[in-house]
Amino acid sequence: MNEKRDCGTFKETEITSIPGWNTELEEAFAVYKGPYVAGRVAAQHKTVFDIIIQNAMIQAAVSGAMRRIGKQPVVGDYIVLLDQAEINTYTIVDILPRKTCLARGSTGESSEEQVIAANIDTIFIVTAAGKDLNLRRLERYLTIVYASGARPVILLNKIDLTEDENNLAREIKEIADEVPVIPISALTKRGLEGLEPYISNDKTVALIGSSGVGKSTLINAFCGETIQKTLEVRKDDDKGKHTTTVRQLFILPNGGIFIDNPGIREIQLGDSSEGLDKTFSDIAEIAKNCRFKDCTHNDEPKCAVRKAVEKGVISQDRLDSYHKLVSELAFQSEKAELGLKRLEKKKYKGIAQTARKYREYTGK
Repeated sequence: MNEKRDCGTFKETEITSIPGWNTELEEAFAVYKGPYVAGRVAAQHKTVFDIIIQNAMIQAAVSGAMRRIGKQPVVGDYIVLLDQAEINTYTIVDILPRKTCLARGSTGESSEEQVIAANIDTIFIVTAAGKDLNLRRLERYLTIVYASGARPVILLNKIDLTEDENNLAREIKEIADEVPVIPISALTKRGLEGLEPYISNDKTVALIGSSGVGKSTLINAFCGETIQKTLEVRKDDDKGKHTTTVRQLFILPNGGIFIDNPGIREIQLGDSSEGLDKTFSDIAEIAKNCRFKDCTHNDEPKCAVRKAVEKGVISQDRLDSYHKLVSELAFQSEKAELGLKRLEKKKYKGIAQTARKYREYTGK
């Protein structure tokens, strides 16, 4: 990428390569012969996607075949495009294998997960000093980030609004284990040098967090100019007003890649069971000493986890949070199982209807 280009503004004369493209992706794309080109999704709109391809930025829609099977790309995906040069059109026809995938559960009765972004190396979980700081919410974020396969880093933003940043960081560290906790002020750029090891050429960083915690301000700070709109902080809750409405990929001057996400109001866990033991590694480690291997840490005899709570090694709030997330994951699993049963029922109902029509037509 040309370092003189406007961060996040993709001009055809400035784009020289697909951000994050590597030999592994090249090998995966090599099976496509003919008028195909590779690209990376930079933004998603209602019916089309902004795609970065070699030397250009284009827009393309998903093919009918992909829509019929419910295959949908997300920001960060590397995709295969059919180049229909005769009509000056590109069509997305496939998605290359994802290295990592950030997803959350859907609300309501739906059992399908919502994929947020793909092919991420590091995820910055952004919280802010003040009323936004919530340890139980951070545990939820950590669970879905661990399940994604990406590396989590927690950013404690807006430290210019507090004189107690060290204690706040210490509180977060108690539930974050080995996850880096970095106090910053995106507005004044204080502490941003601590993020540089994670932001390097062709490495992708995604930002997640509640609305108004300063994700857009952070992008502007690294770009050196106003790329994402921000509004003033509200006095009642210390938050900036929500401005980001779409997920979007940005290229930083040093070649690093940011994916900005709208604020997440409700963090459904979905199929994040793999992330739970990592988020609650302290409980998982102590649980090895429980009398029963399948101990639920409720009222079983000789439960090492309950004993640790009594001794103050683990807080009751943390164990309550663990139980709540375990129950939620079990519920999501039940929803998924019911969804599969409904899908099978719908499938066989369709087969039966087809067979009946065939018998009526043939008289057999």
